[in-house]
Amino acid sequence: MIHYQNSKDLSAGDLSLVFANSGIKRPYQDLDRLQKMIDNADIIISAWDGDKLVGIARAITDYAYCCYLSDLAVDHEYQKLGIGKTLVEQLKHTLGDEVSLVLLSAPSAVDYYPRIGFTHHDKCYFIARER
Repeated sequence: MIHYQNSKDLSAGDLSLVFANSGIKRPYQDLDRLQKMIDNADIIISAWDGDKLVGIARAITDYAYCCYLSDLAVDHEYQKLGIGKTLVEQLKHTLGDEVSLVLLSAPSAVDYYPRIGFTHHDKCYFIARER
């Protein structure tokens, strides 16, 4: 049985494993950087199978207007079970109906997001990280 929690109570090691096992492109081997990602997130909704982290939604928000969903990752073994959709639903519930939810999709996931309620928008701009 999968259970969900809204908490930063997870380790960089747990996050590393879910990133490595999900296929998301993140610096999963850099535990110090992952700890910063945990510490500086505004919201982390996590999915657990017992004491195993199997999914994560990590977001940055002002709680008033906009939220950036930085990471949505589900372990390959647990994909196609509705975990990603539930993580997003719980994030939206936490944010309320005044806050828009935005993300940048990996090319491999562009077909997934419309299936869970996102609308495609072609006006995105970014300056890429250097490392």
